[in-house]
Amino acid sequence: MVRLSRAETQERNRAKVLAAARDEFAGRGFRDTKVDVIAERAELTRGAVYSNFPGKRALYFAVLADLAERAPRPATPPPDPGAADVLAAFARAWVARLPLATDSESEEARLTRDLLPEILADEHTRRPFAQLMRVNAILLGLALERRRPGRRLVRVAEAALTTLHGASQLAAAAPGFGEPFHIVTACAALLELDLDDDWPATPPITSQARPVAEPWRPPEATDLLTGRPFAPGDGVITVLGLHRASAFEEAVRAGADVTTVLVTSDPGELAPLARLAIADLRTCLDQAGAPDPRPRLRIAVDPTGELAAAAGVTAVSDATETAVRVEGGRIVARAEGYGACHAVAVGPGPGRSSGG
Repeated sequence: MVRLSRAETQERNRAKVLAAARDEFAGRGFRDTKVDVIAERAELTRGAVYSNFPGKRALYFAVLADLAERAPRPATPPPDPGAADVLAAFARAWVARLPLATDSESEEARLTRDLLPEILADEHTRRPFAQLMRVNAILLGLALERRRPGRRLVRVAEAALTTLHGASQLAAAAPGFGEPFHIVTACAALLELDLDDDWPATPPITSQARPVAEPWRPPEATDLLTGRPFAPGDGVITVLGLHRASAFEEAVRAGADVTTVLVTSDPGELAPLARLAIADLRTCLDQAGAPDPRPRLRIAVDPTGELAAAAGVTAVSDATETAVRVEGGRIVARAEGYGACHAVAVGPGPGRSSGG
């Protein structure tokens, strides 16, 4: 028998815990599931479960994030959709997941119905989730703007996501309520509303970018928007805590190619929540055939802090807000605090590619 390394053993145990927890959460719901039963089902000790996940809620978020990231991607996305087509297809993909009147006791319904109550349970999860919803609205808005350029469409995206999240909650509380096709029609019609959605040329508070000459040797990361690994290269690198996650839009609106690195003081619980929120949106965007955002945008969660450290951010929190510009494989500018993403993006230098 081949002897596994410590890292391989831990990875195998983690997979066993996730599989066992998924079955328990689906069968019993979050509240009635016991960690001891998960450990027994995984043929591990209670300590082995807690060595991989700090608590039951963290494990619950990790199970849902893993499922969302493994969702199948469409083999043939719709050809050249317009903005209304993208928004309608996005909404259609969303409502297709809602439980029917006969599905209230299905495994999928039991698996997901406790998600929002657990997020709302305390400020520790509620505040990051609010920012993650802003991130999702920006991502959906950028996808719509690729098909209907000329104005910012993030407010339209916010209204659509509000409608769809509300539909999800009603479907859980009153399965069968409402006509899904009417929800799709209502979301598509939001594009015709004259919503006030101006973007200032300069943020009201902006820090000062300063020139530096530092090495840039980042580890490989996974892009949450594609699910594929990449090596962060030239462009603007934003390192943002989950209380400031949406600030990357400052760099995108300035025309820079952006790699956003999300960090947190509680990676055990909040990193999987971030993965889940973005993967959930990505699944519906894939079904809509939404084009990749331009300038190029990548988003990575950094639970170990290695990406942040490569950018010179050695201590992270949920309030972290740092941006650097990378040109020719070296960090050439840096800014911290409010407005850092804008300051670095509009600073001098020709580099505008975050390729890899």
